[in-house]
Amino acid sequence: MKKAVSALFVVLAVIGSAFAAEAKSLVIVYSRADENYGVGYITVGNTMKLAQIIAEKTGAELFEVKPAKPYPADYESCIDLAKKEQNANARPAFLEDKDISGYDTVYFGYPVWWGDIPMTLYTFVEAHDWNGKTIIPFCTHEGSGPGRTFRTLKTLMKGADVRSVTAVRGATAQNDRSASERALAGLLK
Repeated sequence: MKKAVSALFVVLAVIGSAFAAEAKSLVIVYSRADENYGVGYITVGNTMKLAQIIAEKTGAELFEVKPAKPYPADYESCIDLAKKEQNANARPAFLEDKDISGYDTVYFGYPVWWGDIPMTLYTFVEAHDWNGKTIIPFCTHEGSGPGRTFRTLKTLMKGADVRSVTAVRGATAQNDRSASERALAGLLK
């Protein structure tokens, strides 16, 4: 009986350790549908397409950051507003928040606007504690690459291990799933 009880404690300890060691992952994404450069009017944003692939391949939960005031539907008006927000160092509000404290790994997705992350994401990032988290950034662009987004995230996400940015052209994300999966392969390892 004593051996059986001891064996049961060992089994429970192993199971408990396995559950405690299981890392939780989250995909946080800001993505804009409507008119996008290079792809026209779309119903699912370029960055969201990548986020969905990552969530599907990793089993991570998906959370979309939505601005409290949506950006204009047409591309030119959107980028004009984005530039004004950047110049003003604005912090536009977002609709819903997400408790990130229970997640170890965060896949963080965004479009590159004027070489940086959208200002609504500044608001979101500054509202959270990133200490001890592994951040795996990914972005969409139409020729700029990740711009200065890596530096931005390293500065804002204090105490986090921010990995290199995986950048995918928006037109590729929107129109070619297999090419998107290949582009994300390194990020998913």
